[in-house]
Amino acid sequence: MRVYKSKKINTLYFLYRLISPVIDPIHVYQGVTGYLWYAKDFFNYNSKTKTKIKIGLDLFPILNEKVKNTPFDAHYFYQQLWAFEKVLKNKPKEHVDIASTYEMSGYLSKIVKTTFVDIRPIRTSLKNLTVIDGNILNLRFKNNSVKSLSCLHVVEHIGLGRYGDAINPDGTKKACHELTRVLAKGGYLYISTPIGKERICFNAHRVTPPEIILNFFKDLTLVSFSVVDDKGRFMEDVDYRKYSQADYSCGMFLFTKK
Repeated sequence: MRVYKSKKINTLYFLYRLISPVIDPIHVYQGVTGYLWYAKDFFNYNSKTKTKIKIGLDLFPILNEKVKNTPFDAHYFYQQLWAFEKVLKNKPKEHVDIASTYEMSGYLSKIVKTTFVDIRPIRTSLKNLTVIDGNILNLRFKNNSVKSLSCLHVVEHIGLGRYGDAINPDGTKKACHELTRVLAKGGYLYISTPIGKERICFNAHRVTPPEIILNFFKDLTLVSFSVVDDKGRFMEDVDYRKYSQADYSCGMFLFTKK
């Protein structure tokens, strides 16, 4: 969740978050103004083609994509590249991903045999991908059994009910402990989560100081730390302590178990 310097803007953003699940004022504005250029483009296109488009079921207005720069989520963009590159470098025989994006598991399955675990499993059929219906608080893996494990932008949601999981104030801590349990000795865990000043943005996510995340994984050894800062800049191998007071950065932790 973004935090702005202006109190007024933060208040407006708060109001937007409250009403947008029912009616999104930005989409309403884009829709009202968009139909003006949509109609213009429609008649312009029809004037230049022999195959006329009739006004009817084939109309499919997309009104919010005429933008100068393609919007993207810096956290998700960089974290997936970060994890993919490191898995590729470490060359495990198998990899397990816990509830990161399904695209992430799909891409990984092209370079390594991959298992994707989620409480909302996808229906797909890929040669090198196995999908398991599972809960991060009760993983179906034995102690010290997974040598290559990832969990990106997941633990901050656990216990908030957003995805149909049970309410649990200790959800993030317990998820971290479960990941620690299944990680094999000498194995690697790739994890990312929002970091900065501690707060709960109910029911979206938690923001946690990096020091607390490290404490949740106290039985593991930190190999490296990378970050997407509050301005969306990706930086590798930096000092995690510099981001304890961030508003909403993305911490990427590479752990191993000795």
